[in-house]
Formats: sequence, structure tokens, C-alpha cells
Amino acid sequence: MSHIRQLQLTLAILKPDIVAQPRVLKSVWTRMLENGLYFVLSKQVQLSAVQAEQFYAEHRGKFFQDRLVYFMSSGPVWCHILCGDNVIGRWRRMLGPTKVLKTVFDDPDSIRGSYGLTDTRNCAHGSDADDTARREVGFFFPEFNFEEWYEKQHHLFQNDLVDFDPDKMQHTAILDTTS
Repeated sequence: MSHIRQLQLTLAILKPDIVAQPRVLKSVWTRMLENGLYFVLSKQVQLSAVQAEQFYAEHRGKFFQDRLVYFMSSGPVWCHILCGDNVIGRWRRMLGPTKVLKTVFDDPDSIRGSYGLTDTRNCAHGSDADDTARREVGFFFPEFNFEEWYEKQHHLFQNDLVDFDPDKMQHTAILDTTS
């Protein structure tokens, strides 16, 4: 009997520089779907400077923190809870390295290599570990319960019993599996 691995959850943020360009945003979403990433929950958010500062608290005192807070509160962002096998690593590989100037040469086909402008305006964010993902998902989706999702939804995603709803930008369970 083959063992099915537990799917992983992570947070993806598509930053204001991407959201401001509908064609590019759609292209990034298409890449995500073509790479087999599931969208568990999605929403567009306009962060205040205070919220952006709270989210990036780990960077407090660093030279780029003010620039990052200003940028992240300069326009709407799309936040997604992504699901998939090794989704943290897969999403981060799709993004490419944070430093855009280096990424343009080292990984030009990555999302940041294709669309990134600077280290701050680097298109997107992805959690770097399971504990970070839990904290970051909780920041943007306080209503989301990891344990409840694993209990009630995980098996549906694991068995691809979901359909993608482009209006909601998320996958929803196929409730009638007999048709």
C-alpha cells in the first residue's frame, strides 16, 4: 500500500507591484495553477502602514524596513493560503531568490526574475518554514484553523476532489463525487 504524504500549507502574498498590473497578476496566477498549487483561501487586502510594520516586525531596525512598510501599504496585495506537496519549497523555487538584480541573471524564468524590480519590489512573498507559515497565515486569515482544515479538507485536496473557482481565486470541494 502506498503512503500518501500530508500536504503542506503556506502563505503567498502577491505584492502591490504585481497587483497593479492585471496582465502580470493573471500570468503569475496561471503559473501557480500550472505548477499544481492549490488555492485554499484567497483575499485581496489593503494593508495600513501599521499592519505592514506588524507583519514585517522581524525586520524592525533594518535599513530597508521603512521602505518595505511603505511599499507594502502603497496598494492592495493578494494573499493566498496555498496547499500542495512540499508547497513551501515549490512556491519559493517558483519565486526565485529575493535579491532581484541577482535573480534576473541567475534565475530569469522565476517570478522575481521575470517581474521583479528591486529587492523591495520583488513581486511576492512566501513563508520559509511550517511555523512561519502558521504565523503568517494567522496574520492574514485569523479565521483559518489548521487543525480543522487537516481534519475536514485535507483529504479532498490530497485526492484532487476540488475545482478551481476563478471568481474567488480558490479551490473548493467537489461535494457530489458521484457525477
